[in-house]
Amino acid sequence: MMLSTEDALTCNKNDDVDPTPELCKMTKKVDFINPSETVYYNLLTKLKDRLQDGRNETIFDIGIGEDGSEDGLQEDDYLASVKTLESLAKELEADCVLLRKYKVEQGLTGQYLIRKKFNEQDFLEIRIAVVGNVDAGKSTLLGVLTHGQLDNGRGLARQKLFRHKHEAETGRTSSVGNDILGFDGIGNVVNKSEHGSLDWAKICEKSSKVITFIDLAGHERYLKTTVFGMTGHVPDFGMLMVGANAGIVGMTKEHLGLALALSVPVFVVVTKIDMCPFNVLQENLKLLVRILKSPGCRKVPVTVKTADDVVVSAMNFVSERLCPIFQISNVNGDNLDLLKMFLNLLSARITSRDDEPAEFQIDDTYSVPGVGTVVSGTTLRGVIRLNDTLLLGPDPLGHFVQIVIKSIHRKRMPVREVRGGQTASFSLKKIKRSQIRKGMVLVSPALNPQAYWEFEGEILILHHPTTISSRYQAMVHCGSIRQTASILSMSQDCLRTGDKALVHFRFIKNPEYMKTGQRMVFREGRTKAVGNIMRLIPHTGSSNVQSNRVNKSNRVEYTK
Repeated sequence: MMLSTEDALTCNKNDDVDPTPELCKMTKKVDFINPSETVYYNLLTKLKDRLQDGRNETIFDIGIGEDGSEDGLQEDDYLASVKTLESLAKELEADCVLLRKYKVEQGLTGQYLIRKKFNEQDFLEIRIAVVGNVDAGKSTLLGVLTHGQLDNGRGLARQKLFRHKHEAETGRTSSVGNDILGFDGIGNVVNKSEHGSLDWAKICEKSSKVITFIDLAGHERYLKTTVFGMTGHVPDFGMLMVGANAGIVGMTKEHLGLALALSVPVFVVVTKIDMCPFNVLQENLKLLVRILKSPGCRKVPVTVKTADDVVVSAMNFVSERLCPIFQISNVNGDNLDLLKMFLNLLSARITSRDDEPAEFQIDDTYSVPGVGTVVSGTTLRGVIRLNDTLLLGPDPLGHFVQIVIKSIHRKRMPVREVRGGQTASFSLKKIKRSQIRKGMVLVSPALNPQAYWEFEGEILILHHPTTISSRYQAMVHCGSIRQTASILSMSQDCLRTGDKALVHFRFIKNPEYMKTGQRMVFREGRTKAVGNIMRLIPHTGSSNVQSNRVNKSNRVEYTK
């Protein structure tokens, strides 16, 4: 979709502004009064809209037609296009960075990253869940990426990330860890380790984009923690780690299946290529590609070897079908620059929905000396500001209480507000930590929230050794909710592996705040099922009386 030379000249009448043939073609249907100014204004509006849609960043093509044809531009026209694009970016207070430039038959084409400049208290946040089998090198890779120092081959890089003494002793992650990697407006890493530790506040002040890595456990005994990390921390993407020498073993398939069940786009990082024989690496890569192409996954694997591959993969990654594969070494640094470039280009999947009532799900609680009770979690939608009054709940009786937000921190940096899609910590007034549990929410009073004991879900049984029938109990994971539920009734008499049914659940311990359409995971031992919440059932007076009787009998037994 290229303009003729005459159209291009018409567009370039104003010497101060150099709209290019490529850029002018987007608005050539406009009835010009003053061609240059009108075209420039229209281009500015289009770029502004694209930045808003892409959460303050977008990748802009020059020399590529509307139908995707790579027609290319002559060098003079190409340079004029770049000049105009830089002018538009400057007008919108954004950085313009060349990603790649290449020749086609009729001239040059290029792709540029346009990223809005953020103030010191704001940045774009992308959450990536890091999963994979034990010894795949998850914590080591995060240590190398975030601290900027290569590993010594014996796990030195991961020592800085462990939260507990037993993790450092065994070398195995058992909790949900959080690490950050900051990029500035032009894509450079801003992390700088000071005396072996990172100052998160300084990193966030310098960053336009912050990648939050949710480091999850690889061992089978910590599967409960891993499932909670994938559901409760609301990751945008999943990074599946595979050891080049071991291949697809242990929990790798479990974690891949979990990401697929929760519709989280996945990319694969193959580590330890420096110590793996070439023939073993090739065999493991063939098996990996076969699994990704299988009917259960239906992915399109792409091996990333060059910067061009990175740009193409990043642009098409959110479609969920594409699965980029990186081969890296934490010891000699092979291909780490490609992985960093890919992380820098990833775009957020969750929209902020600022105009809707606020909703925040709690995934952890703390008691901070001198501050009081602090809760951390993810803002699902809306805007939460300092001193806002929200409803906290549900408590064991299903009630919500009013709470005032005393202070807000994002990545240990004090801020005045948070928006949908951002993680944050809130200091709460006049409430004890013992009154708060994971799975509770902070919501706007406008939502008039309700807690539910019972709900109906459409579930698919991924694996069960025998049959599931009524009164069967298992753990339900839904967002940050993690509680045992019992099956009251089903649309079938019994369920086996591969069956799909409508199931009526009832929570055992507490009522929960839920919404229809939420994804849920239902598991117990080796039993796994996934599904959606279809209907919420308000509790009636009789069930309330029954639960009160149970509570009273429990209290009597306890006092005896």
